[in-house]
Amino acid sequence: MKFQRLSRWTAAALSAVLCIGCIMPQSRVSADSEIAHDPSRDVNAEGVGNPFGYGERNTPENASTEEIRAINHAMSVQEVKYALYKEIDEHWDLLTVRLGQTDREKVYALFLGVGTRESTLGGNGDGADLETAYSQGFGVSSAHAYGTLQTAVTAFADCDPTFMKEEDVPEMYQYSLSESTFYDAIISNHMGIRKILHFVHSAMVDYNLTGYQVVRAALKGHNTGWADFDENNVGYYANYPDEIIAQAKWYYEEGHLYDNVFSWTGNQAIESYRNSEPWEWWGDGQPSLAEITAQPQQTTTTSTTATTSTTETTLSIEQNTLMGDVDLNGAVSIADAVLLVKFLCGTEQFVSKQSRAADMDYNGKLTVADLTMLKRYLIAQGR
Repeated sequence: MKFQRLSRWTAAALSAVLCIGCIMPQSRVSADSEIAHDPSRDVNAEGVGNPFGYGERNTPENASTEEIRAINHAMSVQEVKYALYKEIDEHWDLLTVRLGQTDREKVYALFLGVGTRESTLGGNGDGADLETAYSQGFGVSSAHAYGTLQTAVTAFADCDPTFMKEEDVPEMYQYSLSESTFYDAIISNHMGIRKILHFVHSAMVDYNLTGYQVVRAALKGHNTGWADFDENNVGYYANYPDEIIAQAKWYYEEGHLYDNVFSWTGNQAIESYRNSEPWEWWGDGQPSLAEITAQPQQTTTTSTTATTSTTETTLSIEQNTLMGDVDLNGAVSIADAVLLVKFLCGTEQFVSKQSRAADMDYNGKLTVADLTMLKRYLIAQGR
């Protein structure tokens, strides 16, 4: 079997092979969706599992800005969605507490709403490559923003010292401002989520807000810089945070969390969700500043690995096992991908060391996500 043939397999098709006879958990998926993740996953407990193999960066660290933007530009709407979910899943313990929301798919939907209001989720043909307020030059304007969530330069460390600091989210690593970090789609998502949590903190500490008003005000802060509730500017809320949550409800209720379908501000299909109580579906959870044990992570190496980049150049060694060396012959080749496919289809059994070598995302399970990561490594190596 040629590996080139494998590259045309969709994750959904392989997942269907894996799940013959199994029962899908309840999830918000439209009937005609072709989802990238294994549909047998309990998304609320496990997340989607990073089926596109995104690492801590979406692009090589040493690439030019033009190269970085070209990679982001080529992302499909579905890829843009899963890039957001990768960051949400990595920081789920923090997000569920800070947002007061235990339904992971509602949090997915929330950030799709932000991405829709700010960038239409790449549906305009730009992928994650959308920039605003850049006319004064890189990093000069506090409104200079980029990516799916339109993350402003103010989110980053070492930006203009006259900008307001956002140092109150220690659970998430704060990248320093550079073109390499600012224009990378995954880092931009990370910093955009962190930015919203900064305003969640401000809404509770500075303005004593509670309940859904915390999240509502945090969205306001993401756009204006101030996470307060202004009862004299109700029209603003309808235009921004309430529009975001209406869009979010549409993605959630209509089953468009995992496909290439997108919406846009003013879309009439959302009209029924723009009612007098647009936040009612979100629930009555209470956002909290309770301590989170997770610590920020930083990727500083210039050489990338199978778990930190979609353009891998090396694989790591885990427990004396070369990651990707499924046949345990000391090298990683197409034969390893073929063997993993056979295992996923149930025609091959692995010993424990093979399972460790094939577990590319280190989550203790062998799924199509591991095959995707191995495939990307082989393509990057020209094998």
